[in-house]
Amino acid sequence: MPKRILQGVVTSDKNEQTITVLVERRYTHPVLKKTVRKSKKYRAHDAENRFKVGDTVWIEECAPISKTKRWTVVSQASS
Repeated sequence: MPKRILQGVVTSDKNEQTITVLVERRYTHPVLKKTVRKSKKYRAHDAENRFKVGDTVWIEECAPISKTKRWTVVSQASS
């Protein structure tokens, strides 16, 4: 089964080797037929502490690294 890859914006880089990424998805509501924005935060592994708040990054699913980290940073998305 392929690993999921998501794009999001870094909202926190305070922890060592960890960033918090806000991923927003848009979908059409089944009844209202209106576009709805839904967001979720993921904690991702950033081994070199390269990424700072405001950066747009790609994250990929991985085996659990800690209690809350199940994603790793693949690369920085081109702006």
